[in-house]
Amino acid sequence: MENLRGNGLSFAKRIYRPRILGLAIGSLCVLAALYPLSMPAWVWGLWLFNAFIWPHLAYQLSNHAAFPYQAERRNLLCDSLAGGFWAAATQFIPLTTVTILAMMTMHNVAAGGKHLMFQGMIAQGLGIAVAWMVFGPSFNPGVSPIQVYACLPMLIFYPLAIGMASYRLAIHLSEHKRALSALSRTDSLTGLLNHGSWKDLLQLKFHSCQQQQSHATIALIDIDHFKQINDTYGHIVGDRVLRQLSWELRRIVRENDLAGRYGGDEFCVILPDVSLEQASHQMERLRAIFSRYHDPQVPALQVSLSIGLASYTAHFTHAHMWLNAADKALYAAKDSGRNRVTLAESLAARSA
Repeated sequence: MENLRGNGLSFAKRIYRPRILGLAIGSLCVLAALYPLSMPAWVWGLWLFNAFIWPHLAYQLSNHAAFPYQAERRNLLCDSLAGGFWAAATQFIPLTTVTILAMMTMHNVAAGGKHLMFQGMIAQGLGIAVAWMVFGPSFNPGVSPIQVYACLPMLIFYPLAIGMASYRLAIHLSEHKRALSALSRTDSLTGLLNHGSWKDLLQLKFHSCQQQQSHATIALIDIDHFKQINDTYGHIVGDRVLRQLSWELRRIVRENDLAGRYGGDEFCVILPDVSLEQASHQMERLRAIFSRYHDPQVPALQVSLSIGLASYTAHFTHAHMWLNAADKALYAAKDSGRNRVTLAESLAARSA
């Protein structure tokens, strides 16, 4: 409910300034068309209210409504009703009528699409009917030079204002889309790439190594006995350990290295243009740093890392073969006592 209200308030705020501008310069068109006619005083009072008071009243009505979005849509229909009324009250002078109704219809399309446009046209028709009931139907095909000049600001500045508002909204939506895209690619707890995004990038890096004959190394990192940490100290402490490891990873890896959370307690890194020896030194540094991890709330907690490394080689025909090599190295590190870095190449040399 709060989210809906917030969106409605934002919608009302976006409409507020265009309504102030539109009704202010639109009132010039109506003024130029009404002036030659013999109108009672209440019509001029209604003109003043619609031009200079209604925009602020409409915003306050939306701002204090339980459902601001619905209230603002009603305000837009009131705008259309008033537009139809003024078109008929000014005896359908062609330029004035087209300017008022066309600009109002454009506003409705920008604010609510086709559905609001049709609703607005019905409201305009009701406004025309009210004016005809009060003044009687009349048509004046003549257009004076003053009426032409009075309509020019509306024809020039109001479309410009609507265009700028639409442009700002498009930029906002684009930024929102990028933020959502980033969220869909990252792990919510650690802020690193999630499993799917990292696997996609692994495929891209694998094909890049194949085509450009470049070099890269994969590191798979596992927190030793992580389930025991969760069972003994609780998931909140376990989450702190995961966040700390992700922070250390971001601090150690380079900007173009691709770090992700592969599973519950398993992390992964693609290290482009890094030899196995360089990657080994880098991961040994990470292992040593993390072995000194200290949680002030749980002084007895000790953590360590097991890490498996595999460099790209030409005999890998698929990315999963490269990943499997790093995975085997990781399990070898765990099987040989944990808290160590194991290289896939050293396993291959031993088996040979």
